Amino acid sequence: MAATSALLDVHDISVYYGGICALHQVNLHVNQGEIVAVIGANGAGKSTLMKTIAAVKSFSSGAITFKGQPLMKDTHKVVTSGITLVPEGRRIFAPLSVRENLLVGAYTRANRQDIEKNMEEVFMLFPRLKERINQRGGTLSGGEQQMLAVGRALMAQPQLLMLDEPSLGLAPIVIDTMFETIVRLNHELGLTILLVEQNASLALEMCHRAYVLKTGQIVMEGTGKELLEDPRVRASYLGIK
Repeated sequence: MAATSALLDVHDISVYYGGICALHQVNLHVNQGEIVAVIGANGAGKSTLMKTIAAVKSFSSGAITFKGQPLMKDTHKVVTSGITLVPEGRRIFAPLSVRENLLVGAYTRANRQDIEKNMEEVFMLFPRLKERINQRGGTLSGGEQQMLAVGRALMAQPQLLMLDEPSLGLAPIVIDTMFETIVRLNHELGLTILLVEQNASLALEMCHRAYVLKTGQIVMEGTGKELLEDPRVRASYLGIK
């Protein structure tokens, strides 16, 4: 499928922090129903890319379109249009209960009945959260906080879910569970997902397509299988020679 028919199309965007170029003429697209991964070393610009799409960070040149329309440069309007970001480090509201955190995710919606139904769907996906429904977010384990961050994003009923380093700081068994859930969201619900992940092997195994970001530029792209087998990727990002 061509980039012109993509759900999300990032075209030649450049982003600066002061005089430092964090992203240089980056191009990528995400088609409806795909899991697309972006891999790269620390400092490559992965989180900057996600923040730029979410309108947390502005870009100096280029264009971003979503569903064929220019993406709004206001975070609230980006969420309303159908994009939600699970940020690196989860960023849940520690003093609020699990239920309150989930309700924050639905702040763009008005139908209370639909919101409650959506919350029950989140609890079916993450039963542990229902067990902790009145517990403060800050007292949850790291894995539970990641579940809550994803659940909060799902409460906005996104068409594109963006995940920034979802495995960061989690135990291996929790990472496996989280990635199984991401695959379920895609396969069972048809949710389109853009994933930034430092665990390159795990990301490439689960995604349909992927991009390699290096010092702010896309240097490689292909299917997950193609990049897993590429000797340059294996040597630089998978530790295999």
